[in-house]
Amino acid sequence: MDYDAWRERLYGPLREEGVFTWDRMYDEEYALADMLTITARRRREIAEATERLGALIVRTVDVVRQGGEALFAELGLPPETWGAVRIAVSDRLPTVIGRFDFAWTKQGLKMLEFNGDTPTGIVEAFHVNGRICAAYGMADPNEGMAAHIGEAFRQAERTYRELGYRTDRIVFSALDWHEEDAGTTRYLMRQSGLAGATFAGLSELRVYGDRLCVLQDGEHKPIDLLYRLHALEKLAEDRDEDGYPTGAHALHLMAERKLAVLNPPSALIAQTKALQALVWNLYEAGEFYADDEREAIRTYMLPTYLENRFAGRSAYVTKPILGREGGGVTLYEADGSFAERDGEALYWEQPMVYQERVELPVVPIRHAGGVAEARLLWGSFWIGGRASAVVARAGGRITGNFAYFVPVGMEKEDFHE
Repeated sequence: MDYDAWRERLYGPLREEGVFTWDRMYDEEYALADMLTITARRRREIAEATERLGALIVRTVDVVRQGGEALFAELGLPPETWGAVRIAVSDRLPTVIGRFDFAWTKQGLKMLEFNGDTPTGIVEAFHVNGRICAAYGMADPNEGMAAHIGEAFRQAERTYRELGYRTDRIVFSALDWHEEDAGTTRYLMRQSGLAGATFAGLSELRVYGDRLCVLQDGEHKPIDLLYRLHALEKLAEDRDEDGYPTGAHALHLMAERKLAVLNPPSALIAQTKALQALVWNLYEAGEFYADDEREAIRTYMLPTYLENRFAGRSAYVTKPILGREGGGVTLYEADGSFAERDGEALYWEQPMVYQERVELPVVPIRHAGGVAEARLLWGSFWIGGRASAVVARAGGRITGNFAYFVPVGMEKEDFHE
C-alpha cells in the first residue's frame, strides 16, 4: 500500500469521527503515517524527569506567586495579570495540564521549556497515538493515560468548590473558528467528566453585571468555572468590539475569586521562560533548593539567563519570555554570529531569555514527499501533578507550527521489560 493510501486508512476514520480533524494544517501534512519507537528505559526516564521537574515547578511557583509586582514584572507578566496570577487551584497545583518539552542530547535528556498555560498536542498524545499504534501492532506508551485528564479536572473542580467557589455552570472555551484549538477543547470537555459542561467560542464571552458570561440567544448566562484554551497574556489584551477591556476585567474577576479558571492563573508563572532563568539563578547561588532538587536541575535543565552570558563561550539560543510554537526563537554560535531564526512574525517585541543551545537529534521520517531527516522533540504531559502521556514532534532545528506530529510506539516485548 502506498503512503497516501496508508495515511488515509489511518487518519480517515479519525477525521470522520470528528475527534481529530486537523491531520492536515495550513494545507500541509501535519500528522504522519509513520511510526517512531521509544524504549521502555527512555520512556521511564522521561516520566521521572517530568515528575521531578513538576515538583520543582510546584515549589517555585508557590513562592513566586506570593512575591511582589516587581518580581512579576521581571518575569515578563503583563500588569493586567498581576492580581490573578496569585490564584492557584492549590499549593500543589499551579497548573492542571502542562507539557514539558525535552530533547535527547549528547548530555542526556534536557528540558527546553515548560508549557504550563495552554499546551496543545493533547488529542494527538492521548487519543490518536493509541489508534495509530494499534494499526501498526505496536504497544502505546500512553495506554490508559486519557483517564488522567478526567481525574485531574474533577479533582480541580472539587478543590475549587472546597475553597468556596461556585462551580455550577461550567464552560469550555476556545477560538471556535480554530480547528485545532476548538477540537482540543471539546476533547478535554468530554474527557473531563464534568457534568453539564458546555462549549462556547471566545467570541461569545462577555463581562456583564461583574460576571463573565456566555452571550447566547440574547441572554447573558454567568460562568462559574471556565476552561480556556486562550493564553492569559493574550486575554490581558482582549477588548470587545466597542473597545471595552473585557480581558482585563475577566482577569480582575479571577483575582477577586469571582471566577474559577482552568488552567488556573498561576499557570502563567509556570509558563514564562523567565522562571527557568530564576530557577537556574537560585541553583547557581546555592539557594532555596534541596540537594535532590539541585540534582534534578543539574541533570535535566539548561543554563538560562535574562542576560547574555554565553557570547564568546558557547552556542546559545534566545527565546521570547512568553513565546510559543518556536515563535521569535534565534540560534547563535558562540561568537555571537547568527545561525538560524524563526520565520514567523510573532513575539519579537518581547524580552528574551538566553539559554545554552543544544541540538535536537536527527531522525529519518517518511512523509507524503518521501523520506527525509528531521529534528525530534519530545513533549511530556504533566497532568494533575503527575507524569502522563508523551507526544513526538519532528521538524527543523527550531520546532515551530509546521513541525510534524509523529506517532510513537514501543515494541511489545520492550513494553514489558
